[in-house]
Amino acid sequence: MSDKKERRLGRGLSALMADVQPADPVRPEAGQDPATAPRRADQAVPIERVFPNPEQPRRSFTPENLEELAASIREKGIIQPLILRARPGHSGDYEIVAGERRWRAAQMAKLHEVPALIRDFSDTEVLEVAIIENIQRADLNPLEEAMGYRQLMDRFGHTQEKVAEALGKSRSHIANLLRLLGLPDVVQQLLRDGKLSAGHARALITSDDPASLARQVVDRSLSVRETERLAKAAAGGAVDPARPSSQGQRTEKDADTRALEGDLSAALGMRVVIDHADGPGGGKMTITYNDLEQLDSLCGRLTGGLG
Repeated sequence: MSDKKERRLGRGLSALMADVQPADPVRPEAGQDPATAPRRADQAVPIERVFPNPEQPRRSFTPENLEELAASIREKGIIQPLILRARPGHSGDYEIVAGERRWRAAQMAKLHEVPALIRDFSDTEVLEVAIIENIQRADLNPLEEAMGYRQLMDRFGHTQEKVAEALGKSRSHIANLLRLLGLPDVVQQLLRDGKLSAGHARALITSDDPASLARQVVDRSLSVRETERLAKAAAGGAVDPARPSSQGQRTEKDADTRALEGDLSAALGMRVVIDHADGPGGGKMTITYNDLEQLDSLCGRLTGGLG
């Protein structure tokens, strides 16, 4: 039975899309998708009357990227309007809901006005839009993306399923990124600095000493596969992390199997391991539960269609 009081993934996501699109779009160019065509602004707002959102989660703006955007704005103007709301407590002023990077670049380009869509948002909706806008940036590192998902879940009570559905991500993608937030600070910093990839970091999550292993990975420039073998060796195995699996040893799981394990683990909320025999034969799937409550939940799912 559906819960009518359950919040959708706010006006936030739709506000950046359909809800903010006025009825007067710019005529799309030949071959351009009308849904992605630039939209006409409600009005042009004096740039000195526009102020950033003090609760904006994004705090750093790369000068080089801003200058590139400013150069584009000087040549073509601002194609996509900013989304603004009336600034609380300041009549005639506006606060940025989405588009602070464009506003900063417009200042660098010495524009006097910026095109804007004026919308009525609550403080909660403004924060939600800001978080979603940041998540959709292309230059986020895995930890920044994970922190955005965590904010949506903690601040607004959204589930992984709701976040995945609204942002067009798989639940396993979100679940795997959220697991990175449990790594020690030193490992997270290596991830931020680009010295470790998300794949390396995921391989270290279940290790007893991920910080020590992470330093070995960086010092030895190990691949993700080698990192996985290193973590297994540290857990008591006898595998040389720098040596590929020899004949007679179990072959490494392919990407599809690992992805299926991730999807099933995320769906069940329990660790799932698939061991498929080489060739057309069968194999086994192991589900690890942490307590009797999880076991009871699993049994209920497995037997739900019986009787």
